[in-house]
Amino acid sequence: MKPHEIKPDTRLCTILGYNAQTGYTRRYFNKILKAQGINATAIALNISDEHFEFTMSSVGQSKVDKMMVEREFAQKALAYCDTLDETARREGRIDFVEIEAGKVHGFCFDDDAKALFEKPEFLDDQILFVTKMMLIANRWFGADIDVDAIPHLIAENNKE
Repeated sequence: MKPHEIKPDTRLCTILGYNAQTGYTRRYFNKILKAQGINATAIALNISDEHFEFTMSSVGQSKVDKMMVEREFAQKALAYCDTLDETARREGRIDFVEIEAGKVHGFCFDDDAKALFEKPEFLDDQILFVTKMMLIANRWFGADIDVDAIPHLIAENNKE
């Protein structure tokens, strides 16, 4: 979704990372939403290490209610979460946070993504990553989960 396409009824979420604006998280997440005609988009927040602590310590009191965390901050973000799901605790990193009543809840969707496949041991990191983007899009905006669409999303991205 381009900035001029964002309307008052467009639902938003945030992505936090070094290059969140041009990174794979935003690219795949927004493609999933667009392909399904969902009026939502991820707004990227590019930050550096020096701004990470302030950003994460403030997120609970901000207007942000859902935020994906790029890989470079996935481990560091744990310390700013009030709660973690079981997978995030075990893996020692998060994929996203949800903020509710000022509390930051951290989640990792590795197990959920692998559960969608008959033989997850044969999946590569890119397929798991795009699957997690699809799961997050479903959780936040009701996007369909269609693992058969993942190779098409990856191929389309590789053409760009």
